[in-house]
Amino acid sequence: MDQIVNVNEFQELAKRALPKMYYDFYSGGTEDQQTLKENVEAFTRIMFRPRVLVDVSKIDMSTRILGYPISAPVMIAPTANHKLAHPEGETATAKAAAACNTIMIVSCMSSCTLEEVASSCNAVRFFQIYVFERRDVTAQLVKRAERAGYKAIVLTVDVPKLGRREADIKNKMIPPKLSNFEGLFSTQVKPSDGSGVEAFASRALDASLNWKDIEWLRSITKLPILIKGILTPEDALKAIEAGVDGVIVSNHGGRQLDYSPATITVLEEVVHVVKGRIPVLLDGGVRRGTDVFKALALGAKAVLIGRPVVYGLAAKGEDGVRKVIEMLKNEFELTMAFSGCPNINDITRNHVRTEDERLKSML
Repeated sequence: MDQIVNVNEFQELAKRALPKMYYDFYSGGTEDQQTLKENVEAFTRIMFRPRVLVDVSKIDMSTRILGYPISAPVMIAPTANHKLAHPEGETATAKAAAACNTIMIVSCMSSCTLEEVASSCNAVRFFQIYVFERRDVTAQLVKRAERAGYKAIVLTVDVPKLGRREADIKNKMIPPKLSNFEGLFSTQVKPSDGSGVEAFASRALDASLNWKDIEWLRSITKLPILIKGILTPEDALKAIEAGVDGVIVSNHGGRQLDYSPATITVLEEVVHVVKGRIPVLLDGGVRRGTDVFKALALGAKAVLIGRPVVYGLAAKGEDGVRKVIEMLKNEFELTMAFSGCPNINDITRNHVRTEDERLKSML
């Protein structure tokens, strides 16, 4: 790994290491993949306003999420089926997260059971869920997460149906065994045509999920609840009204509604209406430590990384995931120093200039 100098280079290594079907599953988006591309490209249009002659001999990147300390504002997003990338699956990812002192959000669609991940190492973890048509399945997963020591529930709310992921349709992607559902319902499908992932999702997910159901979820758990999939200030306000404990600005990595906005472009308006009442996190397109800084300057409490983690896992296992996180942290630390921010709380809106501001200044 000595030759790898940035996170983006892990993608090519992963492409070489994985069967085409699996690489396409991880890397692809929906339809024209415009949102997938824009998630990354939108960061490039935000420029810095660095401050100089500030003592940055000591940099403190640490922060707290729901009261839990992490070494830097970089968390692991929930992504499915890690055993497609590496035989150790989510347990390898969890060990890397623990070694880097950050929080992993474990997907309910994980290859390893949530209990296996919890017992693999001692760390703070959150658990991501969908609401299934069979509500008892969701309820049982939540109870198991509580028993296994997970510290929060992350409800993904942008999947009433699965996005049209054309690579998976072409490849006739076969969903692997999802261990968390053993004994609850069958996850095996035999699609005659198209994506098996879509076939499973259309059968299992509850398209009737709505804001009233947040109350149901809160009634079955005492854990904090975060909602993942917010893209508008209107929904951010509804989330606060529903009493959630945090929101994640996310477009599902460009895997649901194509031409939905890049998350970094809508972050600030969400932050504006939330007014600090609950933490706002962001995922989508984070590939550099500079991206982490930009997200924090626009009001995010932390960012989540998804694909880079899977690429690191596919390329080099646990060490690859650790390297991905460490690279982002090191770049973020450097960005803080160059920007004149010795502490994470020193990062302000004045440290960045968005494309809108640049265009207005030219009028």
